[in-house]
Amino acid sequence: MADLSLLQEDLPEDADGFGVDDCSSESDVIVVPSALDFVSQDDMLTPLGRLDKYAASENVFNRQMVARSLLDTLREVCDDERDCIAVLERISRLADDSEPTVRAELMEQVPHIALFCQENRPAIPYAFSKYLLPIVVRYLADQNNQVRKTSQAALLALLEQELIERFDVETKVCPVLVELTAPDSNDDVKTEAVAIMCKMAPMVGKDITERLILPRFCEMCCDCRMFHVRKVCAANFGDICSVVGQQATEEMLLPRFFQLCSDNVWGVRKACAECFMAVSCATCQEIRRTKLSALFINLISDPSRWVRQAAFQSLGPFISTFANPSSSGQYFKEENKSSEDTSVEDKNRTRDEEVPEDAQIRPEDVPTDPTVSNSSVKLEGAPDPDIGAESPRKPPGDSSLPCPLSSEPHQEAASNEDDKKPGTCRSASRLEVGASAQDSAPLDQELYNSFHFWRTPLPEIDLDVELEQGSGNKLGPEGLEGMPEATAPASANITMATRKELEEMIENLEPHIDDPDVKAQVDVLAAALRASSLDACDEASEAARRAPQDELPGCRLDHGTAGPLMSEAVENMESALRYIHDDSDSGTSGGFSPDEERRAKVQDVVPQALLDQYLSMTDPSRAQTVDTEIAKHCAYSLPGVALTLGRQNWHCLRETYETLASDMQWKVRRTLAFSIHELAVILGDQLTAADLVPIFNGFLKDLDEVRIGVLKHLHDFLKLLHIDKRREYLYQLQEFLVTDNSRNWRFRAELAEQLILLLELYSPRDIYDYLRPIALNLCADKVSSVRWISYKLVGEMVRKLHRAAPPTFGVDLIRELVESFGRCPRWSGRQAFVFVCQTVIEDECLPMDQFAMHLMPHLLTLANDRVPNVRVLLAKTLRQTLLEKEYFLTSASCHQEAVEQTIMALQMDRDSDVKYFASIHPASTKISEDAMSTASSTY
Repeated sequence: MADLSLLQEDLPEDADGFGVDDCSSESDVIVVPSALDFVSQDDMLTPLGRLDKYAASENVFNRQMVARSLLDTLREVCDDERDCIAVLERISRLADDSEPTVRAELMEQVPHIALFCQENRPAIPYAFSKYLLPIVVRYLADQNNQVRKTSQAALLALLEQELIERFDVETKVCPVLVELTAPDSNDDVKTEAVAIMCKMAPMVGKDITERLILPRFCEMCCDCRMFHVRKVCAANFGDICSVVGQQATEEMLLPRFFQLCSDNVWGVRKACAECFMAVSCATCQEIRRTKLSALFINLISDPSRWVRQAAFQSLGPFISTFANPSSSGQYFKEENKSSEDTSVEDKNRTRDEEVPEDAQIRPEDVPTDPTVSNSSVKLEGAPDPDIGAESPRKPPGDSSLPCPLSSEPHQEAASNEDDKKPGTCRSASRLEVGASAQDSAPLDQELYNSFHFWRTPLPEIDLDVELEQGSGNKLGPEGLEGMPEATAPASANITMATRKELEEMIENLEPHIDDPDVKAQVDVLAAALRASSLDACDEASEAARRAPQDELPGCRLDHGTAGPLMSEAVENMESALRYIHDDSDSGTSGGFSPDEERRAKVQDVVPQALLDQYLSMTDPSRAQTVDTEIAKHCAYSLPGVALTLGRQNWHCLRETYETLASDMQWKVRRTLAFSIHELAVILGDQLTAADLVPIFNGFLKDLDEVRIGVLKHLHDFLKLLHIDKRREYLYQLQEFLVTDNSRNWRFRAELAEQLILLLELYSPRDIYDYLRPIALNLCADKVSSVRWISYKLVGEMVRKLHRAAPPTFGVDLIRELVESFGRCPRWSGRQAFVFVCQTVIEDECLPMDQFAMHLMPHLLTLANDRVPNVRVLLAKTLRQTLLEKEYFLTSASCHQEAVEQTIMALQMDRDSDVKYFASIHPASTKISEDAMSTASSTY
């Protein structure tokens, strides 16, 4: 109550005999009352007395100070329960103050007082529920806007800290909020009450929300008179959906959401677009695909630019809700799942981890015919235009189900990033319903095997008659019809015109046969031409004579013949090679027709319309009609979209990613640079090497604002690359020392941090040849923070090189440290040498006997250095770091005497600071703080 004792008094000027006219008749001295007089008067009052005195003051400022000092008063009287209750009763009376500023000040103190009451609950039980909560609830309908806002914030703070009992929430809070949202309520109060109901829903839980809040919320969504109420409902729709769960969302909330998305006011529709992802997470996959997708397309094509802008910003997050948990690892809380379904999902997830992703198939891709329940052949009809013969090829061992077409000659020349495997068998292991134990038994045995995964790819052979006769594979009557990529029946024979066209293509390519890529194309065309000469009648007769035991388990061809599959595969090769041939003639990189480009980007993970809209975000016209930063939003959500589609559909995003990587806005490229390491994890090492490494290299030469994104995650990206590809970046690490602005020292500090992590990725020779010069350069940086991190880097480098098989690199590094720093003509270099030795001792980068042999003799010679700063740091290092090691404390150590003599010499130094640090106890100060203080004072 010290504040109250100095407050202004509301007494008449001549009260108590004081006043400016009060003077002696024999003297002209004027007696002026001092503040100490009032202090002495207030000190004589009890805390309650002071509270009553100033609470009854007519001065508004005094009453505000009373409200602000309530917590201090409670703490003074907390030992007496009756005094505590008396203070709370005064609070109730103060709550009726006519001045809004007093009420607002009181409401700001309520959360703190409530917490105090909770901590002292035995002394003042039920104090909050009886005295404070009614004030909070009453102020929700206060006429003053500031008081209402303060009470709303106080209510949310109390709910967040769980200071309100559940019973009080049901009986005192929710009924008042429901009453405030009545049709005849004040417009502003109604809007604020709806907002409070939405914000408190996650705090009160599902039960209270469904019983007390949800019915009125649904009514407010249809409020025809005030669009402000509908806008608040739309803005908080996702929070309500996440609280009430899937069933209530689909039954009660979705109809209201559809109405809000078609509201006449664009602000309401914009709010719906912003919360679309949260609503989608609370629904099942079927509704997400069939209803919400069409609804979102309407928002994207909304007449209002602001709605379209919000919809495009939410498009990537909305697409991410279509992620298949078994392939992407993302799970959304979907209710009403039986334990059997859960166990099936867990089992499928285990299989997905064992079988590479490109050998998997989603449940909707699997035909319903029972004859192909165990396995199915999936054809990819449209090869990706961006990947040709240079594309890295997945090892054939990735696919656990055998299929003759998987080794078709030079098939990778027309495939996309993961081969897209025309005619490759895919596992149907994700069948979650109707799968018997017999069906799943073979798949349970297909455990991951490093030999199968990493083995050298099988030699490529031509698809000839012998292979067809040996396979004997059949597929069910509906096997290929169930596949979206193989909908049209293929003829068993290729027409004469097709064969003639193949011959002409081979003749045109023969003059360029020296080119390895052209030779690969010629080989594929030759194989297609040989395949076209097969007689369909002979194939059918041979298929009829095949014995069942000759069939390959798990891969059977349709209609008893491989002719259609082979023919369609040849057509796929023909279309791809026609693109390659035309592309080589025209000299352009985009040889696909619009229809072929569209087919190449078809997938079935998310509705195609959504993906098409997402890919269009890089269209320059979108920046003019929607948002100038729409490309940045596209780049920001691209890793989530890639994770949803899976690496098998990366071809759908590759062109978009390359467009974003070359965007004119550096903010777009910066966004990609900060997330390229996450995308590399999603795509895997092969796609990363093929598609991300070139873009990564471009970022390395970009602006500093872009390069910092690459630098911050340099270790995360490089560790995903093959060792040979990783070593190529050793030559480029030196470039990080050069920045656009030499004052950008944080760039160099981040480089030192990353180099510490990179030590584990490279051999001792690479560290010594490439990383050592950079580390020594950073140790001489102008900024102390960079140097301090660099000392840690050099210490870790000494540790790594010393532990190498031949420790010669470590010895050479120590010798260079002594020559470059220990004997440096500049005192800052010699000081850096002491810092490095200090780091080596603290982190135990070297065994103490090796330190005493290689570094300590040179360290002790600095006791005679002519610069006091060097000697001060030496005294700190010896006294506070070196002498804490047991090796130098034992009498058996031959180096103890040399250390003691050096310390004695420093204790007699002519500089007082050197004497001080050489004499203090090792544990009296923190070495890191002392070292940093010394480092920061030297440049």
